[in-house]
Amino acid sequence: MPDTYFYRYDRYDRALLSERIAQFRDQVRRRLAGELTEEQFKPLRLTNGLYLQLHAYMLRIAIPYGTLSSRQLRKLAEIARKYDRGYGHFTTRQNLQLNWIKLEDAPDAVAALAEVDMHSIQTSGNVIRNVTADHFAGAAIDEIEDPRIWCEIVRQWSTLHPEFSFLPRKFKIAITGSPNDRAAVRVHDIGLRLWCNERRKVGFEVIVGGGLGRTPMIGKTLREFLPKDELLAYLEATLRVYNRYGRRDNLYKSRIKILVHEIGVEKMREDVEAEYAEMKDGALKLPAETIEAIARQFAPPPLPHRPAAVAEVEALKLSEPNFALWLKSNVASHRMAGYRIVTASLKPAGAPPGDASAAQMEGVADIADSYSQGEIRVSHEQNLVLPHVAVEDLPAVWRALGQLGFAEANLGKITDIIACPGLDYCALANARSIPVAQRLSRHFAEIARQHDIGDLKIKISGCINACGHHHVGHIGILGVDKNGVELYQLSLGGDVDFGKTALGTILGPAVAADKVVEAVDSLVATYLENRGEGERFVDTFRRIGLQPFKERVYAAV
Repeated sequence: MPDTYFYRYDRYDRALLSERIAQFRDQVRRRLAGELTEEQFKPLRLTNGLYLQLHAYMLRIAIPYGTLSSRQLRKLAEIARKYDRGYGHFTTRQNLQLNWIKLEDAPDAVAALAEVDMHSIQTSGNVIRNVTADHFAGAAIDEIEDPRIWCEIVRQWSTLHPEFSFLPRKFKIAITGSPNDRAAVRVHDIGLRLWCNERRKVGFEVIVGGGLGRTPMIGKTLREFLPKDELLAYLEATLRVYNRYGRRDNLYKSRIKILVHEIGVEKMREDVEAEYAEMKDGALKLPAETIEAIARQFAPPPLPHRPAAVAEVEALKLSEPNFALWLKSNVASHRMAGYRIVTASLKPAGAPPGDASAAQMEGVADIADSYSQGEIRVSHEQNLVLPHVAVEDLPAVWRALGQLGFAEANLGKITDIIACPGLDYCALANARSIPVAQRLSRHFAEIARQHDIGDLKIKISGCINACGHHHVGHIGILGVDKNGVELYQLSLGGDVDFGKTALGTILGPAVAADKVVEAVDSLVATYLENRGEGERFVDTFRRIGLQPFKERVYAAV
């Protein structure tokens, strides 16, 4: 199926990729020949998304705003099978990581990506990284405007931007077009929220200085309302202020969140607005025809009208309890009557969260072709989304996903765990993340129990860099090292829901690896004994506080 309903590369995009691949191929050749040392090669490979991890090279592939065609997903499967170990890991930044790439194969892998208009540029380094968006974009019933249009505008502006190719530190931007924030905009360097003001004009709230890692912070509103056509001018002004004043002498104080914290949001706003005033009516002001041309490429697919309810769906709900639970947790409303948004859970019981084999990727691509206009999304919660499924096709999609192991009815539940690769792969990690996630997943595998517990988000990081977003988990788990022993620090009450974004509170001393499941079990038991009508875990925590959970956990472990 052709790539019809999202941005298509033009000859300029493809020429850039061709030149970049040739350059990278020569750099790899020189490294293999000993003409470049690892120290000389490191910045060159990182600009192409190639990391040297604990055991092997890792290639991080950009999936801009989380949108994939079935053709692209099949190509990712082919690359995983040919150049890796037959699987990949979908990340919280809507990227795909291949963890076992050989250096000599890396140029061929990126050349294969280019065949389907994909690349790995700016997935590493002190640059503007892959711009992320709501994974329901263009289909969500609550959407004001498709944020992917603006993600693409930002992508084109930021790719190889000469002024921002050597920032003080990496820089992450997320955009949402919905009042229900599925892009976690308040924990990014810049978060952009489309909203409609009292004059019925749509523009951006600009949020700056969010982020997790060693010093987690919630972003602050820099501009309450920004006209859409002035977006690039305002982003350029913000990045210029950061590039000018951001710390380069201390790695731990180099992110924009530290700058905003140290000078205050008022001073940051003053400097950005002064810079912005000088350029807002210049070359960066977006012409209406440019916006419209890009917006046309994101026009929704021509979905034929379908009936809102189908007899087979209702009958299957009655006969198959797991199908009924799947409809409840993994199927969301669509802007078009008769359609739904389906999330394929990449978290089957006991599996590494976010992993998919080449065969599974190809299977999802087949389902997308048959039932979702050939389109797939990657969520920042490490799942895959089929955005345009007719209600009458839901039973067939459920069965097809079940054959792949991706029909677990656990979206937003306790086994829908976010986890970084941890010490199994990452040279920066202090502790393992994946085995902890697997043990928790197996312990809470019973799907009826998960639905009784309700919405509960566990997020696990193997080190303080927080790639697993543990700071904003309802239950956050951070791996730490103490004298060579892997321990796990628990935190409670984190959230990324818009208007309720919060950082978790540390529960107490870290627990041993073999006590994590027992500790989480105690947290869940405390919640179930104390929850009020309709309360989620995080709601109960906010009402009763930390102490009851703390007492129960440390009495048990």
